[in-house]
Amino acid sequence: MMVFRPGDPITVVAGESGTRLMLLGGETLNGPRYISWNFVASSREKLEAAKQAWVEADFENGRFRLPPGDDAEFIPFPGEPAK
Repeated sequence: MMVFRPGDPITVVAGESGTRLMLLGGETLNGPRYISWNFVASSREKLEAAKQAWVEADFENGRFRLPPGDDAEFIPFPGEPAK
């Protein structure tokens, strides 16, 4: 993920087999954001709640639901033991 400032010159070059590019834009977010591993939140409390939900790994009933068929592997939160 990259964040560009308005007016930054951007060049994208694809290899021989091509590429996929997702461009997302919008207004600047108000207030600070906190980042931990794959989670971004507007408060440290929300960030910790997301971490706990991932560590609990209750993907059938918990906060995070996996797409159908996406249960072949589990990536544990860094520093946490795998369940």
